[in-house]
Amino acid sequence: MKGLILSGGKGTRLRPLTYTSAKQLVPVANKPVLFYGIEALVGAGITNIGIVVGDTQAEIRAAAGDGSQWGATITYIEQDAPRGLAHAVKISRDFIGDDPFVMYLGDNLLNRGIVEFVDQFVKEKPAAQILLTPVPDPQMFGVAELEGDKVRRLVEKPKQPKSNLALVGVYMFGPEIFNSVNNIKPSFRNELEITDAIQDLIDRGLRVNPHLVSGWWKDTGKLEDMLEANRLILETLQAKNDGKVDSASRIEGSVVIDKGATVEHSVIRGPAVIGPGARIINAYIGPFTSIGKDVEINKSEIEHSIVLEGSLIHDLETRVSDSLIGRGVKIHRLPLKPVAHRFMLGDNSEVWIKW
Repeated sequence: MKGLILSGGKGTRLRPLTYTSAKQLVPVANKPVLFYGIEALVGAGITNIGIVVGDTQAEIRAAAGDGSQWGATITYIEQDAPRGLAHAVKISRDFIGDDPFVMYLGDNLLNRGIVEFVDQFVKEKPAAQILLTPVPDPQMFGVAELEGDKVRRLVEKPKQPKSNLALVGVYMFGPEIFNSVNNIKPSFRNELEITDAIQDLIDRGLRVNPHLVSGWWKDTGKLEDMLEANRLILETLQAKNDGKVDSASRIEGSVVIDKGATVEHSVIRGPAVIGPGARIINAYIGPFTSIGKDVEINKSEIEHSIVLEGSLIHDLETRVSDSLIGRGVKIHRLPLKPVAHRFMLGDNSEVWIKW
C-alpha cells in the first residue's frame, strides 16, 4: 500500500505568513504539520510515500528530504497549480500504479493516527473509504449524506448542508478511483473535486465505506485551528528539561525545554515547549505556547501562541495572546514621545490594538 500526501496548496487563509512559507511547514508544538502526516503513514506501515508539491516545493523538499529520517522513501510529484484534490490523484497515477493508497492532506492532523482505518480498508477492500466527523459548520467542508451504513451522496461545501458529517482530510482508495477522476468535470471553482470523484464511484455501483472518527481532527488551514491543534498536541507532551533554567525561574506543569535553551528570571507555565537555542529572560510564558528555535522573549508575556524560529519579542507592556508569529519577526516597544504606533506590515496583515 502506498501513501499520497498533498502539499501543493497556497495557504491563503494563513497569509501573510504563507507568502514566504509553505502552510504544511508551519509548526505545531515545534514540529511541521506535514511531519505528523508522514509519521501517521509510517505508523500504519506505509513507507512508500508520494508528496504532491506546487509553488513551495523547494521548501517542502528541503524539509522532508528523501524520507529516510522516518524510514520511508519519498517521491515528489509536481502539480503546476492547485487544481483540486482529484487532479492531484490524477497526476499521481504513475507513482501509484494499481496499488491501493492512502491520500492524506498535508495540513491535517488526526490525534489517533490511521492504523485502524488502514486495517479496516485492507480487510474489506472497498473502492474507497472516507473518514467522517460531525462539525458545526459543514458548509465549509465536503459533506457526506449516509443511508444506514452506506454513503448515499457527497457534496463539496454545500450552501444548505443536509448532514453535519464532514470529510476528514484522509482518504483510502483502490485503483478504481483513477477512472473516476478521469470521468468528472471541473466544478464551479474550476477544480476537480475529490467529492465528485467519490460520487462517481457510488454512481457506478462501487462500494464506498464511511468511518466515523473518534478523537479530534484538525484542518490547520486557519489561525484558530492551528492554535487549537497546538494546544491539543502540547497536552500530550511529557515534561523534559534539556536546557538551562536558573534558580530564579519557576517551571510549572508539563514543559519541554530543548537543548541549548536558557531560562532566566522567568515563569513558564505548561503545557508549553521551548525550542533549542531559545532565550527566555524576565518573561512569562503561559500555557499552550510553542516557542521555536533561537527565539528570544525578553521582558514580555505570551500565552496560547506559536512563535517561529529566530523571532524576538522584547519589552512589551501588555501580554501577547492567541497569536501566530512568523520567522525572524521583531516585536518591541520604542520609548518615544509623543506616543505613536509605527508599523511595517505585509499584504493582508491584521493588527489588533487594545486601548
